[in-house]
Amino acid sequence: MYFLKILESDILIQCETAAQQEFAEELQKRERFLVEREQLLFRHETALSKIKGVEEEVLTRFQIIKEQHDAEVEHLTEVLKERNKESKRLRSSFDALKELNDNLKKQLNEVSEENKKMEIQAKRVQARLDNLQRKYEFMTIQRLKGNSHAANEMKSLKQDKVPVSKTHKVPLNAQVYELLTVFMDWISDHHLSKIKSEESGMDGEKPLLRFASQRNDIQEKCIKLLPVMTEQLQWMPFVNTKLHEPFVKFIYWSLRQLDAGTQHSTMTSTLRRLGEDIFKGVVTKGIQDNSLEHSVENKPKTAAFFKSSNLPLRFLSTLIVLRTVTQADYLAQAFDSLCLDLKTDEGKVLFLEYQAVPVILNHLRISSKGLLSNVIDSLLQMTVESKSLQPFLEACSNTLFFRTCSVLLRTPKLDLQILEKLSIILQKLSKIKGNKKLFELFTIHLMLQELQRTTHPEHAFLCINLNSTLFNLGLTKCNSLVSKANTNYNLKYKL
Repeated sequence: MYFLKILESDILIQCETAAQQEFAEELQKRERFLVEREQLLFRHETALSKIKGVEEEVLTRFQIIKEQHDAEVEHLTEVLKERNKESKRLRSSFDALKELNDNLKKQLNEVSEENKKMEIQAKRVQARLDNLQRKYEFMTIQRLKGNSHAANEMKSLKQDKVPVSKTHKVPLNAQVYELLTVFMDWISDHHLSKIKSEESGMDGEKPLLRFASQRNDIQEKCIKLLPVMTEQLQWMPFVNTKLHEPFVKFIYWSLRQLDAGTQHSTMTSTLRRLGEDIFKGVVTKGIQDNSLEHSVENKPKTAAFFKSSNLPLRFLSTLIVLRTVTQADYLAQAFDSLCLDLKTDEGKVLFLEYQAVPVILNHLRISSKGLLSNVIDSLLQMTVESKSLQPFLEACSNTLFFRTCSVLLRTPKLDLQILEKLSIILQKLSKIKGNKKLFELFTIHLMLQELQRTTHPEHAFLCINLNSTLFNLGLTKCNSLVSKANTNYNLKYKL
């Protein structure tokens, strides 16, 4: 029993000893932890003391930088104010210069316009002077034709001129004239007859400018040549009649080149004289000169153009008269001659070859009321069934023709016969599908619809043509009596 108590007490002592050892170890750990914390606190205190020193230094430097910044801002503000003042001065100076520049531009434009007017006036005066000079020389030649001393007197008029006494040699040098007419034919057929509008075949700005420049060059040359050609008409009686046609053809195509550009007022007197000479013909007396081996007898010589028996020459002359003459009686005779020539197939071919549609259209206006029927008759002759019909319709399928017809149709109270004849041409043009756009562009289809609505049923021929035209344009669903109209219009107008 005692032994058990001793064991129990030993066990208790051992347990207590173990507990004390554990407690001692725990105390040692806490002591080490506290030492480490103390060291860390010492380090933090040292760092804080250093930070306080740096903070004071930073604040000092910040104050210095702030003072420098304020000084710079003040300086820059002063500089900006100076710059603003300078900018205002420059702006006011610029405004003054701009106003002065605008005034100078206006003055320059006024001076330029005045200069252009003076140049145009100078050109007109110069052209008029040249025409008067040529007229004076021609009249002097005419007065001196019967005088055997013509050569000496003409030398005193103008130096470097060919003596008049030698002009009668023209028939003797026929080969030169034949060569010249060959050149004229070549130039007419391959250059002058190529008449194009500014829009045709021009893609882009450079080709357009090049085309306009070439056209202007050709027109300038034609303007210079036409007065000379007009003067040369006086010598045509001395030239072989076979050479007249190329000469007149060259004149015609030169005139057509002028139509492609602006009208030249300086050419008015020249064109009027040209038209009269072509219409009346030229009658010239021969020049007698016994000093030459081949003398020309003093007999009247004539050169007929408009009244020539040669159809191509007469046809060209007729077109020239229509282009240059303004007298109503001359124009009426020209259209009568044209209608007669167009009744032949050769006349129709010549009409197309010489691209005569624009020449005729110049007279298809209400201001030429007395000639209006004759003008449409000449176009109507081309609508007769023949090989030339389709090319003629294609030649009319352009804006110029449709614009002219549009203006004519807008005329109030247009004569019934003129409407009927015009409706025949429009009916045939409506068969070409591509022309529908042109009908619509110039609102001709609307005018035809209005005519169809207002035309009295008694005017059956006009109604039939209007119905046919609108049917071809797809504006009506029926096309009654069209075949009857196509077979009867020749009988109605005796084509």
